[in-house]
This record gives sequence, structure tokens and C-alpha cells, in this order.
Amino acid sequence: ANSCPWRRSARSSLHTPPAPLLFTPPLTRNMAAFCRSTFTVFAAKKVAEVGKVKTNDNKKFANISAAVSAGAIQGCAPFPDGIDVFGFYNEIDEKEAQRYADVEITHGRVAMLASLGFLVGEQVEGSGFLFDANVTGPAINHFQQVPATFWGLLGALIFTVEANRVQKAWQNPFQADKLFLLKDDFTPGDYQFDPLKLSAGKDVEWLNDKKLKELNNGRVAMVAISGMIAQELVNGLNLIPADEVLEMGKADALVAMGAQCAGTVDEAACAKAFEAAERVATFSS
Repeated sequence: ANSCPWRRSARSSLHTPPAPLLFTPPLTRNMAAFCRSTFTVFAAKKVAEVGKVKTNDNKKFANISAAVSAGAIQGCAPFPDGIDVFGFYNEIDEKEAQRYADVEITHGRVAMLASLGFLVGEQVEGSGFLFDANVTGPAINHFQQVPATFWGLLGALIFTVEANRVQKAWQNPFQADKLFLLKDDFTPGDYQFDPLKLSAGKDVEWLNDKKLKELNNGRVAMVAISGMIAQELVNGLNLIPADEVLEMGKADALVAMGAQCAGTVDEAACAKAFEAAERVATFSS
């Protein structure tokens, strides 16, 4: 009752107008409400007691909808019952469903880093502080241009992260019934990595909200990075200059940009200069 000021009493409702409500588009409101409600079910089963989750060896799910209903994985609008085009979740056991949930979260995190890296990398390429300005062109070609020492350091970092991840989450393959099984008490995605202590002292509702946002942003990022890679493979140009030329309605100019800049020594500078010239021509005409 306290959350609805206009219902506190019959007498007050006659003299006090309802409190103003901020307008939220119905579709956005309904999607957000559904995501939060379904995540509450998921959280009650998987998040309330982090590290205390037990899986059932014999439990199976008929399909992805059953796995979502049980709280093993997370569905969200516009696919409230999940989406499984290839039938990976048909007759899946609970431990395997948990592994898929962990894989999705992990790939979402990598995709968010990759999407950010694409955009930032193309903006700072050619800068003197970055490998002596020797890295240029589309982001899909950046890694091939860095020194071998960087390759080695990055490989060592990935090995360390993955080794710790395996120790934290996965059963010993020499002792488990089969390969690729998560530990019984492991919650998908929860590697207790919080160096900035952002979750310290926060309640379960706050944690659930952040985990839902991370999951959904990771899903968007996986689609986004796929599109970024595909675009650069097709036109061979930096993302932002190419998109801005195309947004000006100049498909022919985009083709001309590719012919002029793709493969040049300083492709980023060429693409940016080309885009700037097209912008001047567009607004002066």
C-alpha cells in the first residue's frame, strides 16, 4: 500500500491526486518487466547462495523451454522460453545445460571486450604510443601487425586466465564420469572476480539486476562483433569512417573510399580524410 500513495486511505484518495508517473513505452516496460521477473526465478535458484548450487545427475530437460522454466538457463524477451534453432537443448541433462549457460556468459564477456577493442583500436591506431604507429587499417588486421613479443605476452595472459577458470569451475577430467563437466557447487559465470569490490555489501536484488544486464549486453555484443568482423571482411575499411559515408547516402562514395584507401600504408588516415571530404561536399551542396 505504501508504494501506491493514492491508495493510502479512502479519505486521502478523495483529496490527493495520484502521484505523477513517468511514461515508459509499453513495449520497453513489458520487456523489462519480463526480464526482471524471469531473472528473479533464475536468481532464486542460482544466485541467492553463490557457490552452493547443486545439480542433479539424472535430471533431464525435454527442450530449452523446460530448462528456462527450471531456472537452469535464462530466457528473455522477445524469446521468453529461450531460442534453440538447432535443438542443442533437446533431452539435455542439467549439468550439460549448466555448462552451456557458463559458455554463453563467457563468450558474452569476450564479445563485449572485443567490440570495445575494435572501436577503440581503430580510433587510436597510428598514435605514436601504440607500437610506434605501425598498426593501421581495419581492426581485423591489427593483431597480425603487432610485434611477436606482444603475441607471447597475450598468450601467457590467456593461458593464466583459462587455467584459473578451469581450476575454479571444472571437474577433474581424470575423476569425473565424463569430460567437460562443471563442479556441482559452481554457479555459471561466477568466478568471484571483482578486483574493484563493486559488489561488496550489495544485496541479492542488486546482484541479480547486474547479472541480468551483463547477460543481455553479452548477447548483444556477440551479434555486434560478428557484424563488425563481417563488415570489415567485405569492404576492408575502418568501421566508423565507412559507416559515416554510408549514412550520408553515398553508396558510390563508399566504393570509391574502398578503392582509394584499402591496403594503403596509412589506411585509417586515408579513410578519415575521405570521409571528411565527403561530409564537406554533402553539407556545402
